[in-house]
Amino acid sequence: MRIATYNIEWFDSLFDNKGRLLADGGWSVRYDVTRKQQAEAIAIVLTALDADAVMVIEAPDTSRRRSTTRALSHFAEAFDLRTTAVVTGFANDTQQEIALLYDPAVMSVRHDPAGGPDSAPPRFDGAFDIDLDIDATLDHVTFSKPPLELTVALQSGRRLRMIGAHLKSKAPHGAQGHDAVMRMSIANRRKQLAQAIWLRQRIEAHLAMGDDLIVMGDLNDGPGLDEYENLFGRSSVEIILGDGDDDGGPRLFDPHAEQALISRISAQPTTARFFLTAEKRYLQALLDYVMISVRLREHDPRWRIWHPFDDPVCWRTPELREALLTASDHFPVSVDLDL
Repeated sequence: MRIATYNIEWFDSLFDNKGRLLADGGWSVRYDVTRKQQAEAIAIVLTALDADAVMVIEAPDTSRRRSTTRALSHFAEAFDLRTTAVVTGFANDTQQEIALLYDPAVMSVRHDPAGGPDSAPPRFDGAFDIDLDIDATLDHVTFSKPPLELTVALQSGRRLRMIGAHLKSKAPHGAQGHDAVMRMSIANRRKQLAQAIWLRQRIEAHLAMGDDLIVMGDLNDGPGLDEYENLFGRSSVEIILGDGDDDGGPRLFDPHAEQALISRISAQPTTARFFLTAEKRYLQALLDYVMISVRLREHDPRWRIWHPFDDPVCWRTPELREALLTASDHFPVSVDLDL
């Protein structure tokens, strides 16, 4: 079984309000890429990926007039994908939803959020109380993109829990001057770490109940990635993975995260590639993860980053290599499990 996560940059711009695919010569939001080029590139990547389930990060919008499910269903139909079923969770206001696109012949899936307004931790569409700045006053933290919690029933009868997440530390928009930018950046960083703590508490609750768990998505953070990391001691990735010695909960595992944590100055795997206009060069980063719980490690897991330059098969397949570069600024990450 193959499970994957894929952040598809501004997927929403490829659909009209009725969820119909705009595979035409108009410009997509990606630089110098038409909607037709991006749509076809995404389809090539998803076809090559051939996953039983794909956690789509930055999925098409759900709002008063738009529907994530309608758009993704139309996309799957247009390109004859086998992942024809869609499940979504709590909608957000960012035009970047989280959704699972999956093969209904392999599994059945439902949105199954845990917690409530008075539980600890609360449900992901609620508010998490934490003292962010050590001033003895609780701050109310919310998710701009609430994680997607799923119960998955495989055709074999096995049940899994999945959580799709997109954590993001906002840029210091509106701040004037170096000091104001620094203050806002630190505040935004604190909020992201609080969201990671909230997510980790939910993970611990699932593991305490004996659930097999997969946590995946774009965490926008990683060892050595942020200039404020030394100020706070740990990255969001380290918090979500967990530390059995410190917080009492079993660790999740992702080999790419582990590799990055072992040495922060050696070569590291990467899952995203951004062009820095001011410096006229590309920056690569490890942002996307598929983390699994302990029992799932007994099922011969095999991870893969579908990187157009680092993965030999992607590199030697020109159509796939170019599609990966055209479709998004992130590349898929998959794990194969013998379930």
